[in-house]
Amino acid sequence: MSARADKAGLRPGIVHLGLGAFARAHLIPATEAAMAATGERDWGVLGVSLRHADVRDALAPHGFDYTLSLRDADEEGRPRERRQTVHSLLGVLVAPEDPRAVLEAIAAPATRIVSLTVTEKGYRPEPADLTRPDAPRSTLGFLVHGLALRRARGLGPVTLLSCDNLASNGRTLRGLAIAFAHEVDAALAVWIERECRFPNSMVDRIVPKSDDLAVVTAEPFFDWAIEDDFAAGRPDWTAYGARFVPDAAPYEHLKLRMVNGSHSAIAYLGVMAGWPTVDRAIAEPVLRRFVEALMREEIEPTLAGRVDADLADYRARLIERFANPALAHRTLQIAMDGSQKIPQRWLGTVRDRLAAGAKIDRLALAVAAWLHFLRGVDEAGQRYAIDDPLAGALAALGDDPQALCGFAPVFGELGREPRFVAPVAKALESLRTNGVRAALEAA
Repeated sequence: MSARADKAGLRPGIVHLGLGAFARAHLIPATEAAMAATGERDWGVLGVSLRHADVRDALAPHGFDYTLSLRDADEEGRPRERRQTVHSLLGVLVAPEDPRAVLEAIAAPATRIVSLTVTEKGYRPEPADLTRPDAPRSTLGFLVHGLALRRARGLGPVTLLSCDNLASNGRTLRGLAIAFAHEVDAALAVWIERECRFPNSMVDRIVPKSDDLAVVTAEPFFDWAIEDDFAAGRPDWTAYGARFVPDAAPYEHLKLRMVNGSHSAIAYLGVMAGWPTVDRAIAEPVLRRFVEALMREEIEPTLAGRVDADLADYRARLIERFANPALAHRTLQIAMDGSQKIPQRWLGTVRDRLAAGAKIDRLALAVAAWLHFLRGVDEAGQRYAIDDPLAGALAALGDDPQALCGFAPVFGELGREPRFVAPVAKALESLRTNGVRAALEAA
């Protein structure tokens, strides 16, 4: 069947900002499954690329259909794959080329959900967008000025659905959007606050970056917990395995601390040791023991009583997911944007441990691994770029542990806490002097 036939009768209901591989591996196939289960045809997705035209240009020749490839290995370690053609993406707008089209999409009568996967750094406000309502550049600029158009035209509110790795992502987005709107128009801010909805959500699926933009590779595992608070309806994503919950916070804590926190630790240690992919890194017994102990001894105690899950079983399944050889998830990809990720993934756990008077030796080694990574050269002398919005400011700090830990945009008040700075400095010295493997063995 042609892409045109598969899209017949499909109408847009969702505008998605940040159309990377992650959204195309969860939100869009989940929406397609929901429509197939219910017979609805008004939840098609219009994607928005906020920076580049590459996804649009790759998918346009295929009618914006693409392939989702779910990969893992069987009991014998042999790779296996399940491929699906996804049809529910109706088109891709490129914001820098036509910002007005993006605003019109948000303000379209048929739009009922505006969803986001813009990464942690995408939530930073850009003050200049206050004065360019017809051509914003930031996520918040597009959202607020698009909502202003809806309100001016007498249209109903929408749901703003963050799918990014932020604690209380919906609540965070709500606060930022309302604050930005207050600078634009106080009445608009009141309308957004009163009428629009910002449910918190947690999405868990490992999605490596792919060189072929028409094929998205992901693991079969899928988990999506969403607060059921929508302004104008929503698809029944349970058809794809999602769950609607009264409070997403426990799921957020579990995923951010266990999955993302461990992933980042593997990434920084792996890059420095010359282990290029997650499966290659976790195959090193010394790293596997470290990651298991990090979760068991330092992360899981901060989750006890806050999540309804068998943490030992969750940990074992997570190690299996990391070991998936079919994904080839590059450690350097996970290592990017550390200044934006670390506060979400590690520092809440650090604060909880310190408040309980508990040790943070393994968390300190993970933090030290990021600081070690910032030198831009691995233990074999191979150089790599530091892909981070604060790379310049971090480079200016030099290599002094006290100055690095005192970098307030990342560490906040922890930079003045000796119980944090001392073990991080000790771990950093061990990495610099003895290398990753020896530091892991000592840990």
